[in-house]
Amino acid sequence: MSKMPQFAWSSRVLHWLMAVALLAMLCIGAAMVASLGQYRLLVAIHRPLGALILVLALIRLVNRKLQPLPPFLATMSARERVIATASERLMYALMFLLPLVGWAMLSAARVPVRLGPLVLPPILPHSVLLYTLLRRSHTVLAYLLFFTFMAHLSAVLFHTLVLRDGLLSRMLPWSPRERARNPRSAQDREHDAEYDAEDGG
Repeated sequence: MSKMPQFAWSSRVLHWLMAVALLAMLCIGAAMVASLGQYRLLVAIHRPLGALILVLALIRLVNRKLQPLPPFLATMSARERVIATASERLMYALMFLLPLVGWAMLSAARVPVRLGPLVLPPILPHSVLLYTLLRRSHTVLAYLLFFTFMAHLSAVLFHTLVLRDGLLSRMLPWSPRERARNPRSAQDREHDAEYDAEDGG
């Protein structure tokens, strides 16, 4: 069996960095709703993490245009390939939209976005109406990101645990070991050895 083609190394590293950032953002967002006691601390983490996701999304998009993609797996039907492409585009859109809407929301509320010593400039004028609309939009987009993330994870687990077609190995940061050309060759050799032993006896 030939070696499973992988995504470019830069694509794999950026993928896992973004996955960790998104998972952390979703957990922090859920904690912000459930825990008022730690709200200020969570917000202090939430905002720079959103800025990091925006930067990573931009880097990933540039990398996506520069690096060739491996072909779809043979186990993926034409319909599944269309869904995978659409979900990837939706994920990219959300990775840009959520941080930008959050930035715009804070701008409309006249809340400065601090990233250490750096303060980001406002991108919208002060407006209570805009703030209300953007806050609701931010919540809806966050739920959409959660469901898209879980759908992506479910698809990966299905291919990995049920189909066992090596989909996950295409995105691993390291290169997986090449499978043996004949998975039963070791067992066959064992049977041959037993047969030879019996024949010799």
